[in-house]
Amino acid sequence: MSLDREAAWELLNEYTKNPNLIKHALAVEAAMRAYARKYGEDEEKWGIVGLLHDFDYDRWPSPEDHPTRGAEILRQRGYPEDVIHAILSHADYLGVPRDHLMDKCLYACDELSGFITAVALVRPTKSIYDVDVRAVKKKLKDKAFAKGVNREDVRRGAEELGVDLDEHIGFVIEALKGAARELGLEGTQASGTGS
Repeated sequence: MSLDREAAWELLNEYTKNPNLIKHALAVEAAMRAYARKYGEDEEKWGIVGLLHDFDYDRWPSPEDHPTRGAEILRQRGYPEDVIHAILSHADYLGVPRDHLMDKCLYACDELSGFITAVALVRPTKSIYDVDVRAVKKKLKDKAFAKGVNREDVRRGAEELGVDLDEHIGFVIEALKGAARELGLEGTQASGTGS
């Protein structure tokens, strides 16, 4: 099957009704597309992996079901095995090895995209344009902030990808700026950044 972003978008919306989960999918898609461009990979494929990585989570959030239920649906719909493998590999508890660069990028972008979005939403401007690496790192140290984000996953994601954590955070911030409107993170653009 040839990968089609519109079909992937329809699939996401068929299974995901929570608007925050849809925005998370869009954020991870933006980060994955940016990394695909950086590494000279298939931007459409990588973007679709980001878009669909959690498409089954709204219906089946338990580790017994997510993302294996989604993988079954993707197989039934003819998605390539490397796309399905990448999606399965982002769930540590499944023990699916992250063998390929696409797998490692998805894992590295998943938690961090959500965390950066949370940082943007607590800025007075509610804008991604008012988020920098320093602000994200400061919030990572605050265990009470965005408690659902596993800090170890963020650190390990950058490590497995072989990039410096600060560089990775900065790269994902820039990727999310490119999707600010879709993500609802335009806010009131600030003149500067800060913590």
